[in-house]
Amino acid sequence: MAQYAERLDEVFHALSDPTRRAVVRRLGTGPASVGELAEPFEMALTSFLKHIRVLETSGCIRTVKRGRVRECVLEPHAFAAVDGWLAEERAVWESRTDRLERFVLSGTDDEREDGS
Repeated sequence: MAQYAERLDEVFHALSDPTRRAVVRRLGTGPASVGELAEPFEMALTSFLKHIRVLETSGCIRTVKRGRVRECVLEPHAFAAVDGWLAEERAVWESRTDRLERFVLSGTDDEREDGS
């Protein structure tokens, strides 16, 4: 359980930054070099590489050196922890809203029949 929570925290941390989310979104269309990924962002390559390292450490992406070019590839399995957590949370909240709906539709409230 602790390893699951740690993995979840790493992925959420990686996705907490808009630059990293944009990189993940772009890699969803296919692999790209670090240079291609960095191009739309107005930052030094060394700063951008820090974002790549965070994504790689979290398991969201992997990088492969091909000659002089470092290629980045999305690792969809890394998002399984997030998907599982969201499914668990969704089930809890759906159960709660279902109970609330049943309560509201039953006409039960705190008023007594005598109006007090």
